[in-house]
Amino acid sequence: MTTESRVLTFPALDSATAAAVLRAELALDVDPDDLVQDLTSGAWQDYVIVETRAPEAFASARIPGAINLPYRDMTPESVSRLDRDLVYVCYCESIHCNAATKGALKLAEFGFKVKRLSGGITAWQAAGYPVDRDALTSTSAPTPSCAC
Repeated sequence: MTTESRVLTFPALDSATAAAVLRAELALDVDPDDLVQDLTSGAWQDYVIVETRAPEAFASARIPGAINLPYRDMTPESVSRLDRDLVYVCYCESIHCNAATKGALKLAEFGFKVKRLSGGITAWQAAGYPVDRDALTSTSAPTPSCAC
């Protein structure tokens, strides 16, 4: 009795197509390690880090240097002062939250160049990278899980 492969139910792409798809994925996503390397080396002048969740999540824990643009509040007017020459790296809570995707989509629809941070603030913190917090936010208080 032969068993059909579940892995190969959908055949692998040819190498050129696979390379194009993977290149497109990398054009949209950045990982925490690459981001922290840029922040450490000062190579971040061409992009802005954007927390796309609610202000309470931003206050609780955020990537140093990030700005808060909750995706629910994005309008052409609210983003009109943003520099269209920069890339906006959006992040949210984790792979279980899609606020970064929603925020990146809105910014892209408004004509901005965007990327997403893989794994969000959860992956950032799991890697041991620092976060900023508002002074009134307790370091022992849990970060709102999604807050979007």
